[in-house]
Amino acid sequence: MTERLIAPRNRGFLFLDSHPAGCARVVHDMWQTASADRAAETGAPVALIIGSSAGYGLAATIAGLARAGIRGIGVCFEKAPARRTGTAGWYRTAATAELARRHGHDMVFLNGDAFSDDMKNQVTELLKERFGGRLDYLIYSVAAPRRLDPDTGATHASVLKPIGEAYRTKTLTFDSDGVPEVTDVESQPAEGDDIEQTVAVMGGADWERWIEHLERHGLLADGFKTAALSYIGSDLTSAIYRQGTIGAAKAHLEQTARTLDERLAKLGGRAVTSVNGAAVTQSSTAIPGIALYVGLLRGVLDEAMVAPIHQLGELWDQLTGTRPLTVDDEGRVRLDTWELDPAVQAAVTQRWNTAATDTISELANLDWFHAEVQRLYGFAVPGVDYSVPVETDIPWPEPTS
Repeated sequence: MTERLIAPRNRGFLFLDSHPAGCARVVHDMWQTASADRAAETGAPVALIIGSSAGYGLAATIAGLARAGIRGIGVCFEKAPARRTGTAGWYRTAATAELARRHGHDMVFLNGDAFSDDMKNQVTELLKERFGGRLDYLIYSVAAPRRLDPDTGATHASVLKPIGEAYRTKTLTFDSDGVPEVTDVESQPAEGDDIEQTVAVMGGADWERWIEHLERHGLLADGFKTAALSYIGSDLTSAIYRQGTIGAAKAHLEQTARTLDERLAKLGGRAVTSVNGAAVTQSSTAIPGIALYVGLLRGVLDEAMVAPIHQLGELWDQLTGTRPLTVDDEGRVRLDTWELDPAVQAAVTQRWNTAATDTISELANLDWFHAEVQRLYGFAVPGVDYSVPVETDIPWPEPTS
């Protein structure tokens, strides 16, 4: 037994430890929201979720299980408990696996590098031996700082930079006492091969490689559908995001979707990108200006802000045919219309223009934002007693027969 009393310790938006009970409760609450009492059905669709432990990928996994009745495989890359606790994604995966088992869903989770051929081979063998040799759905939700290209052996590193010129923007930070501050930050423009490197990591190359690998082994079912999760966002953040190096990668991802869509047509299948709305995630908090923007967005929308679990429930409804699969002119499922509504954006822009350290508490929902950041690591979760020690040495979920 390795029970410990765990308190939140952080450097900015990065927390040094995570809370197993809090992470488990987050998963439980998401499952409940996604209609967890639905019984597993015979012949449930087989799905592969790549990036299953955090953010929209976690929402896709839980909504797929609890709402769409999937079975299949989740792939993620998390650190085990050691001197520090395990990563939050480690504990969230353990909790997701336990709920899946309890509700009768055959779901296997693999921990490793999704970019590698070794992981693709592991998934291939599991699909053949355990899931009848067919795959109905693939959700791709990978955000990573680097990628080793299996063909060339080269390591590519993604960067978060504007393109063309330096970019200065407002950003939101909190001091060690949690006091908010609005400051300016400047990001230097991409140089050298920054754009190509970022596209190699965050674009569609690995998604396409997964499809090619699975197709080569005859694992794509008739009517196979795949979706890569993406984001466009507001004009307020476009210079660092959609028009920056990450935006170049997202454009490549969308072009890959169009290429794959043509390829999968022969199976009666589809490939789309799913453009999701804003949320507080471990990835988004690293982007200059995003924390401020999301806090202001919550200040405008309050409870009308659509959580990831609801967005991914909508995506599963469209993929499974419960609702029509609807795409825009670029072949994208748009789950962000609530965020980009002109009236909403006008209200956020007005608040952005007047946001300063002495006004931010009136303009943004900082209590919500601060709690959302903590919940990424299992803290500030209602119903969890943080005054008692908890077991931290939780094993990776073993597949049950």
